[in-house]
Amino acid sequence: MKKCHKCLKDLEIKTPLGRKDVCPSCGSDLRCCLNCTFHAPGTYNECREPQAERAVEKERGNFCDYFIFRDTASGHQGKDAGDPAKTKLASMFK
Repeated sequence: MKKCHKCLKDLEIKTPLGRKDVCPSCGSDLRCCLNCTFHAPGTYNECREPQAERAVEKERGNFCDYFIFRDTASGHQGKDAGDPAKTKLASMFK
């Protein structure tokens, strides 16, 4: 299931997203770094795709060729979920 990074509402997306597509609930840009599967806070440029160009405003729509909409069913629970491996490691040392 795909969710908006801002309001966390479920989205039904059947076609490729354009740069100007917005969330029907909150109006935030959908084709942005915060909705991308490669977005990773703490990494270089906050992106795990090494060939992607730097996007300064992560919440704004962009033309990134590597954009893949984050799927919450694959383990991502939103922008504050964190890395599952880091969570497991942290729990070992509590």
